[in-house]
Amino acid sequence: MSEIGAIVRDIAGEMATITDRGRVANYIPPLAEVDPARFGMAVIEADGACHLAGDAEEAFSIQSVSKVFALTLALGKAGDALWRRVGREPSGSAFNSIVQLETEGGIPRNPFINAGAIVVSDMILAGHRPREAVGEILRFTRALAGEDAIFVDERVAQAEQETGFRNAALANYMRAFGNLHHPVELTLGVYFHQCAIAMSCRQLALAGRYLMLGGRNPATGRSVVSAARARRINALMLMCGHYDGSGEFAYRVGLAGKSGVGGGILAIAPGRASIAVWSPGLNERGNSQIGALALERLVQRTGWSVFEPGR
Repeated sequence: MSEIGAIVRDIAGEMATITDRGRVANYIPPLAEVDPARFGMAVIEADGACHLAGDAEEAFSIQSVSKVFALTLALGKAGDALWRRVGREPSGSAFNSIVQLETEGGIPRNPFINAGAIVVSDMILAGHRPREAVGEILRFTRALAGEDAIFVDERVAQAEQETGFRNAALANYMRAFGNLHHPVELTLGVYFHQCAIAMSCRQLALAGRYLMLGGRNPATGRSVVSAARARRINALMLMCGHYDGSGEFAYRVGLAGKSGVGGGILAIAPGRASIAVWSPGLNERGNSQIGALALERLVQRTGWSVFEPGR
């Protein structure tokens, strides 16, 4: 057993003993049904070594982790013109807050809060029907992971459409400012289905490899994005990937990371590893409580923090 493999298994064992696991996202009915005792972890190193523990092969709803892949796809289409419609600053507000949109002219602070991700979905929708746009996001995610089994959970997507009143408010507000170019219901349809993508920790870690390797997908040898763009996506993940808990995550973990209310976190140690954890119980800021703790312990034992001397 490799040293990293042993660390991953040890951490999974430690996480199994913790009783305070946070609360599942009960405002989306299918997510409310997930057992908070579940935990998975996958670490894929730069040389391709793959280390799994717990429920690492169990598919779960990645929710806002999908925003990383949608942003990458949208940047490929629109380039830096995207930043005229979405900012690059931390929000300091909850992921579904509407407060800043009024004072900032309908321009979301960053692409990882819900408002920003809805604008990104609107950009991907350009020239497509919603079904085609969703298919493009799904195909892109499958290609990054090299896994055709990744799917959209239609039950989750339907539940989000039935309960997503705040997202509808955000979309309508941005439409009023001219920052949404398609009918609200079409853009939201793309967004809800994107968030309903389901994959395992292993698949998620595979999909994140290009951010570990300067934009290159090691399975194909091809560049997904330039090295500069990969670096900038990682920077946004570090600053904004955990909403108003991003500073705490940077302080405790020190990796680029993107969370989702399904309990997943994708974390990147540039040049070292692509890491995915899943524990469905959330803390008060909507981030995986046990997942963040597992990543903190992983970094303590590996020295992978981007703030470690010699990085």
